[in-house]
Amino acid sequence: MSKKAGTYMNKEALPEVMTVKDVENFLRIGRVQAYKQLERKEFHYVKIGRSIRICRDSFLRWFEGEQCSPA
Repeated sequence: MSKKAGTYMNKEALPEVMTVKDVENFLRIGRVQAYKQLERKEFHYVKIGRSIRICRDSFLRWFEGEQCSPA
């Protein structure tokens, strides 16, 4: 499970509870694009104060094209 230049090389390297930065690195997109993806509510996340945490399993189900039930 290696990281290269701040990006995750494979999905197994993702933490169980992800941050927006983890999404950016995995998808190789910018911060604005990552937040826009969150606004679409296609995978589960929670806000804790100003912080956002994303469930890895829900994110990967979305990434692999599986249906996600609304939270």
